[in-house]
Amino acid sequence: MSQVEERFHSEAKGPRNEGNARKLVKAFFSTMVDGVKYEMASHHEKDATLLGSEASPKPEQVKLKKEISLLNGVCLIVGNMIGSGIFVSPKGVLIYSASFGLSLVVWAMGGLFSVFGALCYAELGTTIKKSGASYAYILEAFGGLLAFVRLWTSLLIIEPTSQAVIAITFANYLVQPIFPNCLAPYAAVRLLAAACICLLTFINCAYVKWGTVVQDVFTYAKVLALTAIIIAGIVRLGQGASTHFENSFEGSSFSVGDIALALYSALFSYSGWDTLNYVTEEIQNPERNLPLSIGISMPIVTIMYILTNVAYYTVLNMRDILASDAVAVTFADQIFGIFNWTIPFAVALSCFGGLNASILAASRLFFVGSREGHLPDTICMIHVKRFTPVPALLFNGLMALIYLCVEDIFQLINYYSFSYWFFVGLSIMGQLYLRWKEPDRPRPLKLSLFFPIVFCLCTIFLVAVPLYSDTVNSLIGIGIALSGLPFYFFIIRVPEHKRPLCLRRIVASVTWYLQVLCMSVAAEMDLEDGGEQYKQQDPKSK
Repeated sequence: MSQVEERFHSEAKGPRNEGNARKLVKAFFSTMVDGVKYEMASHHEKDATLLGSEASPKPEQVKLKKEISLLNGVCLIVGNMIGSGIFVSPKGVLIYSASFGLSLVVWAMGGLFSVFGALCYAELGTTIKKSGASYAYILEAFGGLLAFVRLWTSLLIIEPTSQAVIAITFANYLVQPIFPNCLAPYAAVRLLAAACICLLTFINCAYVKWGTVVQDVFTYAKVLALTAIIIAGIVRLGQGASTHFENSFEGSSFSVGDIALALYSALFSYSGWDTLNYVTEEIQNPERNLPLSIGISMPIVTIMYILTNVAYYTVLNMRDILASDAVAVTFADQIFGIFNWTIPFAVALSCFGGLNASILAASRLFFVGSREGHLPDTICMIHVKRFTPVPALLFNGLMALIYLCVEDIFQLINYYSFSYWFFVGLSIMGQLYLRWKEPDRPRPLKLSLFFPIVFCLCTIFLVAVPLYSDTVNSLIGIGIALSGLPFYFFIIRVPEHKRPLCLRRIVASVTWYLQVLCMSVAAEMDLEDGGEQYKQQDPKSK
């Protein structure tokens, strides 16, 4: 009788107080895991035979694999930055700048500011080689409390709300050709949005490579759509349609408040430059590919945004832009003729790709938060054969589906502007703090202090803007962030053996069943990327 069969029969003869169903499931799962271990052991024995008796194979680690290449990294950043905003509502900048000339300057300023932030994150990502972006950096610099508040805010508002909104926008534009003269049925839009979230969650659960292929393809599609808009605008300029650029700064609003709000609108469209830092542990050669992906992506997006707005301004006057609910669709109606349907379809594709990038990044954030002890242990497990964080992906998908049930979901998006920029700025302050605290720490990429200092000063400004312009929603966002403090002090900080016995039993039982259903085991840190340092840390001691 083989070892796997012996394990199966021994589990089947388990204690009488276990139900037959549980014994069979447990025996099946144990058989499966032992089969995987047996295959790994056989593989290592063959390798050892080929290499000779003196060579000893490295221990097999159950961890996320490094499958994100340089091209995947570029597509992940570009695909998440170019969402529906540049197609639908670039008028936010124009409303406050009040002129074409000043609005283009604001778009350029927003791109430059985002480049500064992305460069700072490139240094942080190559210094702290953990996934999780700002959560991991705040944890490293300032400890568990602030990091947990960052994670809590993402869990309750930022990630599920943004994903639900993107999915709804995707559904609206996908069904627009079917309902050209009226609003699409509410239930149909929500069901299609839910199907989109479920499909992308399944793709990312199946294989990491499937997710990156989807990201690559849809990034090419949205870049192609923007290129078509830019070329159409250049052609019109070549035909002499430049009247909208005469006295382009006339009527500009140079007040500090208006420029601040215009810049804020531009930066919202540039958000997503930190996407690759959420998956640092899965990047091939991160010391090279992380900063290089950022260096390639940021100029591409900035130039495309500016040229796209130039194309809009060439064809549409200010009244048309401010009156339009979807500027790119209005542009297509005047330029593309019978092919005007291509732009709503392109917006849907853009949303689909952006949602895929958001799901990929958010699941890694929850995965790392669980591994650090700030979320249930189940979430940091990965599939034993596919090496994907299935529980984290399912958890993220479930949260997004729950928020789809909120009718006024777009109101929730207003609550996190303050929190988002606060934690981004805090992570860059952590970069300055670590420069002072650990000056000799290895830094493959080391920027001049000019970049993080300027970015921190600008984020102070960005944190103050929503407090001034949208005080009520900002205070609600702060309240949501602070609502996590009782959970941190009464659950996270409490040693496991001091927690109520009933709670421990429930958590253990849920963890066991989810581990079986998801065919997952606890993940390990990469020994080459800080695993030894992680093992020496107690997340609850911070």
